[in-house]
Amino acid sequence: MSGIRTVTSEAKDVRRKAARPRLWLTVLSLTAFVALIALGIWQIERRAWKLALIDRVEQRVHAPAQPIPSPAAWPTVSTASDEYRHVSVTGRFLHDRETLVQAVTEEGPGYWVLTPLQRGDGTSVLINRGFVPSERRDPSARQDGNPDGQVEITGLLRITEPKGGFLRNNVPQHNRWYSRDVAAIAAARGLQNVAPFFVDADAGSQMGGGPIGGLTVVRFPNNHLVYALTWFALAFMLAGRLFVTFGGGLFRRKRFVHEPAGGPSATARRTGSDAGEIVEQT
Repeated sequence: MSGIRTVTSEAKDVRRKAARPRLWLTVLSLTAFVALIALGIWQIERRAWKLALIDRVEQRVHAPAQPIPSPAAWPTVSTASDEYRHVSVTGRFLHDRETLVQAVTEEGPGYWVLTPLQRGDGTSVLINRGFVPSERRDPSARQDGNPDGQVEITGLLRITEPKGGFLRNNVPQHNRWYSRDVAAIAAARGLQNVAPFFVDADAGSQMGGGPIGGLTVVRFPNNHLVYALTWFALAFMLAGRLFVTFGGGLFRRKRFVHEPAGGPSATARRTGSDAGEIVEQT
């Protein structure tokens, strides 16, 4: 009888240990739960930030045009405080120093035409006059759209785009440009006192036969709510799994503990999670 008690007691301990989650797995699951909740909260905060950004940019884009920042303010121009401001600037185009930057727009593939605008104070501002298709990349194909005298340009202030674009680096020595890198373009064209930003000309600044202006895309993806709901859903799924693992194990152990040792079914050799202690009758 004692031999049978010893064997069944060891089997019971094995079953209890098998049902009890490992400590490392428990810690890992709880850590993952906390991390998922944190990610969800972070996405909610990002969504609030993105909505504020969209509202701020919308106000800038549709505000009346204001003069571009003065040279004294150029060092403080930044994405957060200035990008997409509706601005105006007056000067004379230096068409012989224009730069073509590869572009893909709603008009198809082609080039942005960036031309320095020399102002009366001796400073210059790069103007993205707009888009031209590949067959019109040669300036001789659009002479009628290149004014010689003083012009006023209105458009959106944009921050320089260093280090290339489309996963390709600019190659100034071969006149291949993939981004509107103001400093690199100014150096390649021998320009001095150039503003550290450029201006995307709007459609109203377009000259007949010249580049197509007003193609600036102002769009900010805002999928943060979807991401937040995804993280929260994963967290609650994990929480449900933890409840089943821990709560279910507790319920099973309660049934096991209260199984009568000497009841009528004591000799029945039942198996499973609710099997009681097997005792040999004397």
